[in-house]
Amino acid sequence: MFYQNKVVWITGASSGIGEALVYELAKKKAKIIISSNQQAELERVKNNCDTLNADCFIQFLDVTNAQNITDITNWIIKTFGRIDVLINNAGISQRSLVIETPVENDRKIMEINYFGSVMITKAVLPHMIKQNSGYIAVTSSISGKFGFPLRSAYAASKHALHGFFETLRSEVYHHNIKVLIAFPGRVQTNISLHALTKDGTPHGKMDEGQNKGITTEKCAKQYLTAIEKDKKEVLIGSSELLMVYIHKFLPQLFYKLARKIKPT
Repeated sequence: MFYQNKVVWITGASSGIGEALVYELAKKKAKIIISSNQQAELERVKNNCDTLNADCFIQFLDVTNAQNITDITNWIIKTFGRIDVLINNAGISQRSLVIETPVENDRKIMEINYFGSVMITKAVLPHMIKQNSGYIAVTSSISGKFGFPLRSAYAASKHALHGFFETLRSEVYHHNIKVLIAFPGRVQTNISLHALTKDGTPHGKMDEGQNKGITTEKCAKQYLTAIEKDKKEVLIGSSELLMVYIHKFLPQLFYKLARKIKPT
């Protein structure tokens, strides 16, 4: 009953983890605002929600457009009067070496993964403070726990999210606003297909590890449970999560393993 009738805004909702979160929330009878920059895919997700008799509303979103973010936030408040849960899930990955990655790619990834979540959160935050309640979640990655070959800008953007949202958590505690950072590992999504290569084009390949990951449905269920239980962080995945602990407690072994990753 936790999510029933709660107003939930999800970015990156047209595929992958975001799409799975939408369906789980639909089953839980939340009022869901779904956003991404893929209009046709948003329509598909909404049609699927309609079969579940869910309250689902589309808002096209460019996370790099501050005015677009403000307009959607104002629409939600005008329509529903509140925002109970914000899930910052929009993002893009990378598959290129540091030496071959132009700084334009670094900036693009940071704009989408970091500044997009920051701008949306800052737009929503005053309303949550006014209502003296709210839940803010952000999708990081286990690459937000350590650097990893071929993902320099991606890892950097996820590390930045950790610093921002951990600080936010401390600042909004007395406003009864909870903050979760989710760290998925390998999940069966298309993120590797759309990852940026050195020339800025999509990678276009499904990573073998990604293909063997947990389902998006399993990820979404763990994600939403973590919000409900007011967890500060949640690691989501399978055996690959061991790398987080190896990095923390056996750093030399981690660096040895990381060096064995071959560029694709």
